[in-house]
Amino acid sequence: MRTAFSCSADAERLSPFLMLDYAGPADFPPADRQRGVGAHPHKGFETVTIVYQGEVEHRDSTGAGGLIGPGDVQWMTAAGGIVHEEKHSEAFTRAGGTLEMAQLWVNLPAADKHAPARYQTLLDREIPRVSLDDRGSIARIIAGSLEQQQGPARTFSAMMVLDVDLAAGADLVLPVPDGFQALIVPLSGQLDINGERSPEAAGVCMLSAAGTGIQLASQHRVRLLVLAGEPLNEPVAAHGPFVMNTTAEIREAIADFRAGRFGEL
Repeated sequence: MRTAFSCSADAERLSPFLMLDYAGPADFPPADRQRGVGAHPHKGFETVTIVYQGEVEHRDSTGAGGLIGPGDVQWMTAAGGIVHEEKHSEAFTRAGGTLEMAQLWVNLPAADKHAPARYQTLLDREIPRVSLDDRGSIARIIAGSLEQQQGPARTFSAMMVLDVDLAAGADLVLPVPDGFQALIVPLSGQLDINGERSPEAAGVCMLSAAGTGIQLASQHRVRLLVLAGEPLNEPVAAHGPFVMNTTAEIREAIADFRAGRFGEL
C-alpha cells in the first residue's frame, strides 16, 4: 500500500480531497478465509474505491453492500456515521489472483457532515468514456463532467474524478473548470504535466486553482487519476477514521461511535 497524498501534509491545497492510497498490483494465493479490513467506523467524509484487478466485497451498517471488480467503483458516503468492512470477494479468495486498487478520501462540506450515510455502486459499464486524442487516450468520468459527458457519482461539492489511460506519444490539454484545484496522480509510468516531469508512480502533482486546462504529454503509456475540485475553504480536523472541522467535533464523533449511533453490521 502506497499513500500518494494525505491531508496531514497540505489540507488547504488538497481540498476537497483528503487522501489517496494505491495498493498493488499484489498476488494472493488461494485461501479459505477472506482477507481485507474488518468492521470499522467513518464519519464526516466519503471513500471512493476503484478496482483495477481482482474483486472487493463491501457491507455496511446502512444495510448496503456489493461486489466490485475490474473497472468498478464504490463511492461510500460516511457523512453522519457508518460502520463498514471491505474484503476480498469469496470467489477471489478461493481462486487467488492479482489485486490492484486505489482508494480516495473526499471531504464533505461542514453542512453535509451529518447527512445520512449512503452507498453508490458505479459499475464499469455505467462510467462514460471520452476519447482525448487520436492515439487512443481515454478518460473514464467517475464524477463531474467532461466534453458534455456526466459521470454517475453523486457528489456534495463540485469536482471531477477522472481515470485516464494516456497513450504513448500523447500530447493534449485536459480542460479543468477555472477555480478548481487539480491533483494529478500517475499510477503507472511518468508523464510531463504543464511541461514539468511528473513524480514517480503513486506520487502527486498539485496544481493551483488558476487557469482552465492541464497539458499532459507522455512518451509511453501512462495510467493516472485526475482529481479536480472546488476548494471547500473550511478547517479540517482529522483523527483516524473521522474528519470533521474542529477537535470538539472529533470528540463528539468518537463518543457517537462508542455509543453505537453509527449502527452495526
